Amino acid sequence: MSTPTPTSAPTAPTPSGSYYQRHIFFCLNQRQGESSCADQGAQAAFDHCKRQVKVAGLAGPGQVRVNKAGCLDRCAGGPVAVVYPDATWYTFVDTADIDEIVESHLKHGQIVERLVLPADVGR
Repeated sequence: MSTPTPTSAPTAPTPSGSYYQRHIFFCLNQRQGESSCADQGAQAAFDHCKRQVKVAGLAGPGQVRVNKAGCLDRCAGGPVAVVYPDATWYTFVDTADIDEIVESHLKHGQIVERLVLPADVGR
């Protein structure tokens, strides 16, 4: 009897012991009568980020997870995304900004300072 071969190599545990090394959450909330992230291209940015993370080979356990989120309560800075466990909040304008976040922060752990949402920006 033969032992089944795994379809992929096991993923090394992350330093924190977390299932993913990083999560990026995109606010996709739609507010009625108020400006919201959904009005500012958040869904397209989420979709683009998800594709770029996959293309870069960063998706999966021990690596990066791209998630949808409801309201993150930082509407005034929208659209917004937050990377955990780093607790780095970003605002972005276009896919080039998302590409920079993927390449610099999600791939290399370097915060993209020019896109960091100021701490005092809330709803």
